[in-house]
Amino acid sequence: MRTRCVAGLFIFALALALGAPVLAQSDEPTMPMRRPHGDPDISGIFTFRTLTPLQRPQQFAEQETLDPETAAAFEASERTRQNRDLFDPIAGARSAGYAPRSEGGVLSYNEFWYERGVDLTDDKRTSLIIDPPDGRLPPRTPEAIEAGRERAAYRREHMYDSYENRSLMDRCIMGFNAGPPMSSSAYNNNVMIFQTPDHVVILNEMVHNARIIPIDDVAKPPFPQFSGVSRGHWEGETFVVETTQFRGGESRGTSPNKHLIERFTRINPDRVAYEYTVTDPTVYTAPHTVLMPFRRTDGPLFEYACHEGNIGLYGILAGARELERQGRELRP
Repeated sequence: MRTRCVAGLFIFALALALGAPVLAQSDEPTMPMRRPHGDPDISGIFTFRTLTPLQRPQQFAEQETLDPETAAAFEASERTRQNRDLFDPIAGARSAGYAPRSEGGVLSYNEFWYERGVDLTDDKRTSLIIDPPDGRLPPRTPEAIEAGRERAAYRREHMYDSYENRSLMDRCIMGFNAGPPMSSSAYNNNVMIFQTPDHVVILNEMVHNARIIPIDDVAKPPFPQFSGVSRGHWEGETFVVETTQFRGGESRGTSPNKHLIERFTRINPDRVAYEYTVTDPTVYTAPHTVLMPFRRTDGPLFEYACHEGNIGLYGILAGARELERQGRELRP
C-alpha cells in the first residue's frame, strides 16, 4: 500500500511537471484520450531514453530531484563521461563500463550509434527507482549473490564452448532494455504500443520483441517463458499488466519466482507514465518500484539487425575453434 501511494504521488507530480492539466479550471476532470472502442488511449510510438540512472548516484544520496542548475551540470557531465568519441581506445573508460584493450576491451562503435538520452526526466529525478525511498535497489539475498558468483565463474570457464554458453543477448533472444520490465539503456530505447478491444501489444525496437497481452482473465499456458506470461486489465485510466511464469536465469537477476506489475497511464498527448514493481524474494530482500516517462517520438521503429548480419556469434565460436586448433589457450 505504501508503494502504491508513493507511486501515485510521483505520477501526479510528473503530470504537473509536464504541464498536463490534472484538473480543468472548473475543477472538473479533463477528458482523457480514448480509443474508438472506449478504452483509455495509451497507444503510440515512444522513447524511454533518459540520463536519469536506475539507481540514485551516491553524490545525490539525500536528493530525490535536482534544481535546474545542478541538473544541467549533471546532464553535461554525463554526456561527456559516456561519449565514446572522447574515449581512449587503448586505455578504455572504466567510469563508463569499458575495459582497456589489455583486458579485452574493444571500442567497437562511435557516438553516432548511441541514443542513451541527453537529459534527465522532466521532473529532474536522481533515480528511476522511487521505492525504496533511497532510490537504490534492495539488497540481494545471500542465495542470489552466491548463484551469481557461480554463474559468472562457470561462464568465464566455458564461455567459448558453445552458443549455449553465451548470454541471451549474445544469442539475440533477449534485449538488454526490452525487459519486461523495460529500462533505459544505450540505444534502441523505443517502443510501439497498439491496442484492440481484447489485447494490448507492446513492441520493443530492441530485438523486435513483441508482447501480445490479453485483456482480462484468459487462460495461461502451462509453461514458463523468457519474458514471462502477461495478462492485463484496466484500473480506471491505467492499464495494469501482471507477469509471472518467468523462465528465470540471467535476465536482470530474474528467477522463476519473479512477480512483475506494470502500469501504463496516459499523462497527456506526448507522455505515458510507465511504472513497474518487481517482487522476487529469491533475488531481492524487498520489492522495488520504478517510474519512468515514455515520451512520444516520430516513427517508425526500425528492424533490429542483431550482430550486423548474425555473424558476431559465429565469429566468436569460430575464433575459439581456430585457437584450439593452433593449440593456443583461450583467454577467459
